[in-house]
Amino acid sequence: MSHRIGIIVNPDAGLGGRLALKGSDGQAELARSKGADDRSGPRMTESLEHLNSIISITPGPWMEVEWCLMDGRMGASWIPKPLGEIGLWNIIAETPQKTTADDTASAVHALIEHHVDMILYAGGDGTTRDIVNALIEIDASETPILGVPAGVKMHSGCFGASPRASAEALAAWITGDLLLARTEVMDLDEDLYRSGEWVVRMYGEANTPGSPRWMQGSKQRVERVSETEILEGLGDHIQETIEENPDMLVIWGSGGTLRTLGDGIGYSISVLGIDATRGTKQIGTDLDESGLIETINSHKILFGEESEILLLLSPMGGQGFLIGRGNLQLSPDVLRSIGIDAILGVVTPAKLATLNSLRIDTGDAELDAEFRERKYLKALQGYRTTRLIRISAD
Repeated sequence: MSHRIGIIVNPDAGLGGRLALKGSDGQAELARSKGADDRSGPRMTESLEHLNSIISITPGPWMEVEWCLMDGRMGASWIPKPLGEIGLWNIIAETPQKTTADDTASAVHALIEHHVDMILYAGGDGTTRDIVNALIEIDASETPILGVPAGVKMHSGCFGASPRASAEALAAWITGDLLLARTEVMDLDEDLYRSGEWVVRMYGEANTPGSPRWMQGSKQRVERVSETEILEGLGDHIQETIEENPDMLVIWGSGGTLRTLGDGIGYSISVLGIDATRGTKQIGTDLDESGLIETINSHKILFGEESEILLLLSPMGGQGFLIGRGNLQLSPDVLRSIGIDAILGVVTPAKLATLNSLRIDTGDAELDAEFRERKYLKALQGYRTTRLIRISAD
C-alpha cells in the first residue's frame, strides 16, 4: 500500500531557545536580530537523513511513497538529496518571505486537499496547536501527525524523542510495524512563562504513531506529596557540597525542584532559567547560551582549566527529558565546556516513579552518542544518596 506524507517546517520554531527567550511565539524577529540560527529546518534534515539510512537497509514500499510539501523554508529547502530521489515529490505551494501561524494553517489545508495520510512537521507545541486547529477547521482531525522536536519546549505527546526517533517512528508506521494512538496536544502560555508562571493547557488530542521507545509522551506535572524531608535532604547535600568546594561553579538548571533547593540555600534561583553560583554568591541569573559560555570561561581563567564545575539538572516529569526540553541554553558548546562528568541529576521520589530512563536530546549527534556510550548518569535522590539512571538518547 502506498503512502502520501505531508511535510511542514515552521522556520521560526526554536529560535529563542539558546537566547533564553522562553519560546519563539512572537519572538522570531527579535531572536534573528540577536543572531539566532535556524533550528527547525536542520532538525527536519537530520530526521530525514536518518530516515534515508533506515530506507537503505529496511525492505518497504519506499519508492511508492508520495511526499507533499511547500517549496522553500517551510519544506523543500531541508530535504536531503538522497531522500529526494526516493518516491514521488510534489511541491504544493511556495513559502512566503515572512511566515506566520496562518501560513502553517494554509499548508495544512493544502496537504489535506492532496489527501495526505500523515503530516510530518518540525516545530514545537505552538506549531502543533496551529496544525491541530487547522485540521479541526476542515474536519480532518483524524489525520495523523508526527512531530520532529524543534521548539523550545514540547509538552505534547506527538513528538519523537529526537529527530532520529521521529524518523524511526515514521519508518515503522510506513512499513506497518507501528499502529496509531491518541495523544494529548498541550501548549505552554509563553507570555505567562516569560513572567515566571508555568501554565500548560490541553488543547485537544491527535493521532500519532504509538511507541513508548520513540515517542516522547505528554508532559506531566508531578505532584509532590509529603516530600518536604526529601527536599530538605537534597538541599542539605548540595549545600554541604558547595561549602566543601567554595570555588566550585554551580550551574542550576530550570524547574521547580531546583528553585526550591536553591531558595533553601539562600539563592534566588529562577524557575524557568539557567543560573550560576559560586560559594555564597549568585553570579548569573537567567543566562542564555553566550552568558553561560562567558561565565564558564571566566571561571576557568580565574581558577584554572581543571577547576570544578557542577551542573544540576532535574528531569521533566512524565517525559524524563534531562536535556533538550526547556533548557536549550545548554547548547552542545556549553555542555562540552562543562563536561558530561560534571552533570548531576536531581530527582524526588515522585519524579523517580515516572522515570524509566533519562532522555537526552542535545541537538548534536556526536554528543548524543557520547551520552549513549556512558549508559548511565548519576542522580541525587536524597541526602548523600545517589543512584545510576539509564541514559536514553535515541
